[in-house]
Amino acid sequence: MSELLLIDDDRELCELLCTWLAQEGFSVRASHDGSAARAALSGRTPDAVVLDVMLPDGSGLELLKQLRSEHPDLPVLMLSARGEPLDRILGLELGADDYLAKPCDPRELTARLRAVLRRSHPSQPSAQVDLGDLSLNLARGVASVGGEDVGLTLSESRILEALLRQPGEPLDKQALAQIALGRKLTLYDRSLDMHVSNLRKKLGTHPDGRPRILALRGRGYFYAP
Repeated sequence: MSELLLIDDDRELCELLCTWLAQEGFSVRASHDGSAARAALSGRTPDAVVLDVMLPDGSGLELLKQLRSEHPDLPVLMLSARGEPLDRILGLELGADDYLAKPCDPRELTARLRAVLRRSHPSQPSAQVDLGDLSLNLARGVASVGGEDVGLTLSESRILEALLRQPGEPLDKQALAQIALGRKLTLYDRSLDMHVSNLRKKLGTHPDGRPRILALRGRGYFYAP
C-alpha cells in the first residue's frame, strides 16, 4: 500500500480526498500547514506528497524547495486553487513532478498519483545508462557528469533515461510525456518543456560547449552524443 502525505489547509477538502484515496487503496496522512508537514516528513518518509501552493504559515513553493533539497527523489504533485500559469511554472521550475488546479476531480488525482508512483519504481532498479561523460543511475535518480553527481527529480530522471536510450534520435513530445509524466500533454501544457529546461540547466553543456539536449520543431527532443 502506497503512503501519501497530503499538505493542504482546506480541512474539508483533505477529509474528502483522504476518504476517496483510502477507498482507492492508499494510506493517507494529512498536514494542514508547513510546520506540521515538516514534522511529518522528519519521521517516516511517504511514497509521494500532494502539496498545496498556499499554506497558512508560508508558501507551499518554499516547502517544495526544502523537499527537493532534503528528498530529491520524492514524488511531489502540486495543487493550487488559482491554477495560474505562473504558479504552475514556478512549481515545475522548483521540481514538482506534476500539477493540478483545484477543484480537481479525485479520479484524475488518483490517476496522476498512480502514474507518478509507477515511475518512481523502475522495473530494473539497478540499471545504469552511460553515454560519454554522463552516467545515469536509475535506482538513485542521480546523474554523474564528468564525475560530478547531479541530483534529479523523478520526472527529470525518466526524461533523461528515455533520451539516453536513443541518442541522436528525436523523441516525440507526446511519447516523452507518456514516459516521463505518465500522461498525454494537453493544449498549452508546458510541463514537459519545464522539466527539460530544468534538466538542461542541471546537466550543463558538453565539455566542448555543445548543448546536450536539443529540440527539433515538430519532432521533439533528443540527446546529442
